[in-house]
Amino acid sequence: MRFGKKGKLARRFIGLFEVLERVGAVTYRLALLPSLSYVHNVFHVYLLRKCHPDPSHVLHWEPLELRTDLSFKETPIQILDRRIKQLRSKTIPLVKVLWQYHGLEEATCEREEDMRALYPHFFGP
Repeated sequence: MRFGKKGKLARRFIGLFEVLERVGAVTYRLALLPSLSYVHNVFHVYLLRKCHPDPSHVLHWEPLELRTDLSFKETPIQILDRRIKQLRSKTIPLVKVLWQYHGLEEATCEREEDMRALYPHFFGP
């Protein structure tokens, strides 16, 4: 999955960044981390949200290991559910997979035989 699939920062929180300067009427230059040096540092205002610090709200941030093409390796964490999809002439076994860096609401249904081939350790001997 590409890091910038829905835009530079998508709709995921990736960190707090200092605004260095206002470039245009609706664009700002941010001070990004060195690990994000290949990302253009000028963003439209609709991508930014003001930070309202709340000491009771603690964010657990896992740093992504991004490649130079702004992609990262998806790895499954857990098989959540199994089901069989019944078509007219055949059945397809599916598994619901929880992926690293994603929440429960973003779990996907994958074909069981594909997951067995790629990740046999989730299915046992």
